[in-house]
Amino acid sequence: MLLERFKKHIADNFNLSPTTHHLLLAVSGGIDSVVMVDLFTKAGFNFTIAHCNFQLRGAESDRDEAFVRNLGVRYDKEVLVKRFDTAAYAANNKLSVQVAARELRYGWFKELVDRPQTIDDGLPSTVNRRPWTAFVATAHHADDNIETLLMHFFRGCGISGLHGILPKQGHIIRPLLFAKRAKIVAYASEQGLTWVEDSSNATDKYSRNYIRHQVMPLMQTIYPKVEDNLLGNIERFKEVEMVYNQTMNSTKTKLLEVKGNETHIPILKLKKQQPLRSISYEIVKDFGFEASQVDEVIKLLNASNGSFMASATHRLIINRNWLIIAPKQAEEATNVLIEAGTNEVVFSAGKLVLEISTVDGQQSTDKAIATINADTITYPLLLRPYETGDYFYPLGMTKKKKLSKFFIDLKLSKTEKENIWVIESDKRIVWVVGYRIDNRFKLTHTTKELLTISFANS
Repeated sequence: MLLERFKKHIADNFNLSPTTHHLLLAVSGGIDSVVMVDLFTKAGFNFTIAHCNFQLRGAESDRDEAFVRNLGVRYDKEVLVKRFDTAAYAANNKLSVQVAARELRYGWFKELVDRPQTIDDGLPSTVNRRPWTAFVATAHHADDNIETLLMHFFRGCGISGLHGILPKQGHIIRPLLFAKRAKIVAYASEQGLTWVEDSSNATDKYSRNYIRHQVMPLMQTIYPKVEDNLLGNIERFKEVEMVYNQTMNSTKTKLLEVKGNETHIPILKLKKQQPLRSISYEIVKDFGFEASQVDEVIKLLNASNGSFMASATHRLIINRNWLIIAPKQAEEATNVLIEAGTNEVVFSAGKLVLEISTVDGQQSTDKAIATINADTITYPLLLRPYETGDYFYPLGMTKKKKLSKFFIDLKLSKTEKENIWVIESDKRIVWVVGYRIDNRFKLTHTTKELLTISFANS
């Protein structure tokens, strides 16, 4: 019986008690969510219904909202409704309507979970609300899980993409994930339940619907037990993923050195790891890089100093024997790339203003201004904090000097030393920012272009 399996699934996966937990049920009005409401009621749980009106199907969307409000009356449950201008949100954020709806939906659910007593739901202030636990139940079922697995597999994914929909992710739970749609339909019929149909479910315009209406029926003619086989695969993939993650976490712990907002990885040590592609992907995926970029990441490991590649949020930078993962926002990074044509760099210690010009003056004597022979530098430049062992050739000297000794000569305090930044070009320090340039980058009678860098403290 579906109700008994429902109770067992909840007990096995969520440890929820009807007497102590009050839940939030995401209800669209379709058959799956209506059955979920009925099952939670019969299982003795207290809950509040939440309905999203995405306003994408005109009168049909309003019909669904009215149905869910009546459903709340029928079961004597509080109903919260949120209307979204989904089309505008999708356009403004350059998203597909499906992705936009998902972001809006789960964003609202999180608001409800985080601030249950402050939501403006239109109810009188005298209503005695019972706060729900940090769980939102959605009506995803076994067929949804199969479709998700196939979508991930066809698109291309890592091992985590093969576990399908998880029973629990953060504050989201899926209490119907054990049940096939046929069982849900049969239960609704047996119990005399009513629901509304979303007309968009009938079209093959969307990938999920095409798999549901075209791919799965065809596969069932070849493999009659394809659904059971795929559900079994999902369970096996979950176990494989556990072993995979244990190994990857151990490897990443040995390789990664977190320094502030950056992650530093020794290149030679990384290159010896096997399988290199998988390990590289697991390292960079958390910083906005895609699986399709892994070959480029591996190629970068053999690139020259200062080489880099970027995601929407981070850069992978080659700095000597290290691969550095740094935020693209210079204010957050301790290794900042300065590319050709950059006019301004704001970083944690202040601001740099860069200007290229023809030579028409002499070497600046202002410590906050570096006048550099632009003909001698190679981009990108690297702005970074001073490190023990750094050396340069101070302006006017032909012998190298360790920065530590240079600082002693200047009688800098420990705090002042800790705030020193340098700019380097191809492993050579160009300027100890705010103090002195390197003699190798001074102006000469053959200089054609001058790079002026001005520094202002934050």
